[in-house]
Formats: sequence, C-alpha cells, structure tokens
Amino acid sequence: MLKAYAQASTRTESPREMEYRLFGQVTRALIHASTVDPSDLKTRIDALDWNRRLWSVLATGCSDSDNALTAPVRAQIISLGLFVNRHSSAVMRGEEDFEILIDINR
Repeated sequence: MLKAYAQASTRTESPREMEYRLFGQVTRALIHASTVDPSDLKTRIDALDWNRRLWSVLATGCSDSDNALTAPVRAQIISLGLFVNRHSSAVMRGEEDFEILIDINR
C-alpha cells in the first residue's frame, strides 16, 4: 500500500515539487542530526550522507551539457556540491557543525 502511494505521489508531483519535498526531508534530517548527542553517529552520518548524495545528484545533473540551466548557475550548483561534500566530511570528523549545510539547503 505504501509503495502504491509513493508511486502515485511521484506521478502527481512536478519535478520542482519533488525537489522541494526532498530538500525539506533532507534538511529536517540534518536539523534533527544537529540536535542529537555527538555519540549518535548513525543519525548524524545518515543525515550527512543523504544530504551529500542529494548534492551529488544535483551536481551530476549540472555537468550534463543538455541541462537547461545557464552555465554559470550549473557551475555554482557544482561548486556547492563540492563544498557540501568537504564540509560534511569535516562535520563527521567533529571539526565543523551542521548549520551551514542547513542554511545552504534552505
């Protein structure tokens, strides 16, 4: 039943609506992860990994020459993806916090 709902949901959402929803889910996971005890590595790493994968997909899409976005916008998204990747690693090492990642997604 849940699978059928998910499939119906994706058929009725525009790509923009789906992207907005996904950003909301990932950002909520980051916000939650930022509030848990630092020893809760699973929650923290799962949220960081999900966010990193989201930005990786966006950056990969922007590297496609058929992408409809302008070249400067695509370059900025790719740069943000690289930054998210580096900053996520720093958060995992305990050198940085989640806030900038949350701000970028918002």
